[in-house]
Amino acid sequence: MPADATPPVAEPVEIEILKVLHYFKVFSWPLAAEEVWIYYRGSVAQLTIRQSLDQLVRSGKIFQFGIYYQLSDVAEWVDMRSDYNQRADQFMPVAKRMAKLIGSFPFIRGVFISGSLSKNAMGPTSDIDFFMITEPGRLWVARTLLVLFKRIFLLNSHKYFCINYFIDTDHLIIKERNIFTAVEMVTMLPMYDGEWYMEFRTANRWAWEMLPNFPEKTVESVPRHQKKGIKKIVEWLLSGSLGEWLDIWAMQVTVAFWRRKFSHFDDITFEFAIRSKRYESKHHPLQYQRQVMKVLNDVEGLVS
Repeated sequence: MPADATPPVAEPVEIEILKVLHYFKVFSWPLAAEEVWIYYRGSVAQLTIRQSLDQLVRSGKIFQFGIYYQLSDVAEWVDMRSDYNQRADQFMPVAKRMAKLIGSFPFIRGVFISGSLSKNAMGPTSDIDFFMITEPGRLWVARTLLVLFKRIFLLNSHKYFCINYFIDTDHLIIKERNIFTAVEMVTMLPMYDGEWYMEFRTANRWAWEMLPNFPEKTVESVPRHQKKGIKKIVEWLLSGSLGEWLDIWAMQVTVAFWRRKFSHFDDITFEFAIRSKRYESKHHPLQYQRQVMKVLNDVEGLVS
């Protein structure tokens, strides 16, 4: 091409593909063509994605290693992905057992696997992340019981028992609406009570509309919520004013502890990363969402 020639303008499909690859570049994660398609924002044929990927490779804008595509010319990403996939396969049975255990706790109504494992990836330092739905007015009782179990019986290990997000059945809508939360929601794996997963999906249908190619998850084999044994007894004992007082007290004690621990956060950052309401507990002090969205906002102009 002559030095003064104008470079060819990328087609809209190629632009959206580049946005997908930029998203996963944050995690050094290569994607197969089908995965590019399911994370593509908009309805498009898989064949169109494959043809556009081939064109982007030929133009030198992206790189291909075997079946995988990525923005960086780093072959090691594929080996890393293989390692993370294999580790995820090893951890999934553990995650399923933990999810069943969490579901047996009082006031828990739904349990989903979230985070990296929901995307079939587990790094050497990754945790198994869980997203929980609770009975209204008892979120903090449920959370505190799970934290006590983790500290006493799991020696406070986060590896297999990272319980960092709770909402209640009356507040299923997630506040943030962006590509990060959309990806996090559509990739969640329902592990306990499929009906509440479907309710959650309906309440946040914008995420599935943003990523319309993402395959639907079946919930027929997901265990139903049951009240029995100790769970039934504890829920009955704490169904009245005692349970209400305990829930408020547990929230106040926990939030006071977090305020001291994260005293370097200003009020806006604390609200974003450590959101604490009677109906919601979000504990994301590393602020991955903010980090990822900043990177994506920075590159938006590069591919548009």
